[in-house]
Amino acid sequence: MTPEERARQEIDTMLVASGWVIQTKDRINLSASAGVAVSELSFTTGEPDYTLFVDGKAIGTVEAKPARHSLVGVEEQSTKYVTGVPHSLPHWHTPLPFCYESTGEETRFTNRLDPEPRSRNVFTFHRPETLLAWVQEEKQLAERLREMPPLVVGSLWLAQIRAITGLEKSHAKAFRRALIQMASGSGKTFTAVNFIYRLVKYARAKRVLFLVDRGNLGDQTLKEFQQFVSPVNNYKFTEEYIVQRLSSNQLDTSARVVIGTIQRIYSMLKGETETAPDLDDLPIDAAETLFKQPVPVEYNPGFPIEAFDFIVTDECHCSIYNLWRQVLDYFDASLKAKAGVKFSPDQLAWLSLIRDHLATSLSIEPDDFDYTPFSQRGGLGKAHQLFGEQLPSILDELT
Repeated sequence: MTPEERARQEIDTMLVASGWVIQTKDRINLSASAGVAVSELSFTTGEPDYTLFVDGKAIGTVEAKPARHSLVGVEEQSTKYVTGVPHSLPHWHTPLPFCYESTGEETRFTNRLDPEPRSRNVFTFHRPETLLAWVQEEKQLAERLREMPPLVVGSLWLAQIRAITGLEKSHAKAFRRALIQMASGSGKTFTAVNFIYRLVKYARAKRVLFLVDRGNLGDQTLKEFQQFVSPVNNYKFTEEYIVQRLSSNQLDTSARVVIGTIQRIYSMLKGETETAPDLDDLPIDAAETLFKQPVPVEYNPGFPIEAFDFIVTDECHCSIYNLWRQVLDYFDASLKAKAGVKFSPDQLAWLSLIRDHLATSLSIEPDDFDYTPFSQRGGLGKAHQLFGEQLPSILDELT
């Protein structure tokens, strides 16, 4: 079997697991399933490896490449295909709105309905009903994030106002990751509840995952949501929207906010129905004694990658991004906001310098720490002393 054939075999498996039926162009039956992937269908600009159909209409393409083939530049090939849809072919939109490029090991996705379409890594393919819901929306989530109404300040402190407005500016620029730096006692969870309320109410986020370190912190966080009163209508958060505190491995699909530990989410991904009674009481750092290597993650059709639009990690240790990072990366969350990561004053000073550097240079490498202003604070050696093994992960998250 050639590398190309092995890649196609793996991609077929991924598509089927995500709810798609694979067909060849000489035996097409678009009514066989809500989602159908037809291989090598002829377009005016070539033959995409797969053309995706939902409810009988073309909605996207998949371009397959052999394992370890760089997907950089393949997006241009996808662009050529989606603009060449035959007039006789039923389609939802022209050009076709959704493009995937995949080797079976790595998959990238572009939503061309976004204001500024950008390719991004995804764990696997989205389900047909998800693409259908997106193509039928008047405005995509990325556009709704650009149109957020002014913040009603109410009883918010200045630090909280700055945190929320800064986060929403990063949303508007389509940054998929953000880090909120707030000192202990400054109301980090209350700040998070405020911006989550705005994401659900105004950006119409389908569901937000709020990760906590331990079960007792989940109980405290739930109380914050229960006590939050909307500054626009005086309803409590839990009177307007369902908030689920995960105490079992059953997701409430009607919940707009889900509170849980990373351990529980991992257990749900593995498809476990019965868990240890103290699952949520194991601190994140203690888990490192049980798992010496990053935990393995496989696709779970019952827990698809689009289950959450946003992931917020609150009061979580930096080690979560090493041992558990692939659990976070499993989900195609439009943005992963880190709220309230605890840093020392020296670490916060360095993070401020890194933020200022990124504002002008847009990227940062460890070598940059040997130049002003970082060199004035001890350079790369000091950075390693302060952040240790977490330094690469922190730089990656910030960029």
